[in-house]
Amino acid sequence: MKVKVAEKCGFCHGVENAISLAEKVLAKGMPVYSLGPIIHNKDIVRKLARKGLKTVSRIDQIGEGTVLVRSHGLAPRQIAEIKKKGLSIVDATCVLVKRLQKIAKQLEKAGYEVVIIGDKNHPEVQSVVGCLKNSSVVASGEDLRKLPKNKKLGIVCQTTQSAEHFGQVVGSIVREGFSEIRVINTLCREAQKRQASAVQLCKNVDVMFVLGGLDSANTRKLAELCKKYNWQTYHLQNWKEFDKKKVSGKKVVGVTAGASTPKWVIDEFVSTLEAVNRKKIRK
Repeated sequence: MKVKVAEKCGFCHGVENAISLAEKVLAKGMPVYSLGPIIHNKDIVRKLARKGLKTVSRIDQIGEGTVLVRSHGLAPRQIAEIKKKGLSIVDATCVLVKRLQKIAKQLEKAGYEVVIIGDKNHPEVQSVVGCLKNSSVVASGEDLRKLPKNKKLGIVCQTTQSAEHFGQVVGSIVREGFSEIRVINTLCREAQKRQASAVQLCKNVDVMFVLGGLDSANTRKLAELCKKYNWQTYHLQNWKEFDKKKVSGKKVVGVTAGASTPKWVIDEFVSTLEAVNRKKIRK
């Protein structure tokens, strides 16, 4: 059995920056809090928790210390509330999320009703919605009925969505017959590279494993795309969830990972799978 790893997978620059900032702040020995998981990967969250990072769901749970703004960003009102409490802020927001927030605000200022293509429950999308007075979040064509027919639309997209999905939803919006639509591509190029690399690999293997947090949007998107081209695609958080039955009789196994998946999780999965295979061959 041969194991192939996607050319592009694992940590992106935004995630690396967030973790680096967290470790630098924690090294000072002061109380550090993250409003929600710093990234969507439980292995990393647990590792940073052991170093002192406390993950909370509400600002009123923080009494003192430093608040680390996670990679997904926060809404302006949340930043204001943190400052009002006299807490220090370290901003680990991904630069592409900041760009998305800025573009959305510019569109609204120019008189457009902002439409965000993405998951309304995702913290990145919520941070963008929080920057605006009015907006609509569209996950699929079924959400189009929510859009105001008598306004001009400014369309952006959650950074980790696929180009294919972005194009499909924009096409559906165009077919609705709005008089004016402005579309700005806010997709993450690194996410696009990972998606393209994963799809290319999954087409040429017997079974595909996508590694990363089950609540990670970019990892779920990778798994979703791979499953379209290879139905034997499995989304696992790490090696502990591996089932050897999935590779029984398979000659070529593919592995990729989300942008919030650390290299050691990928390496452990690949090396352990190869070791199991060598053991099997010796028998």
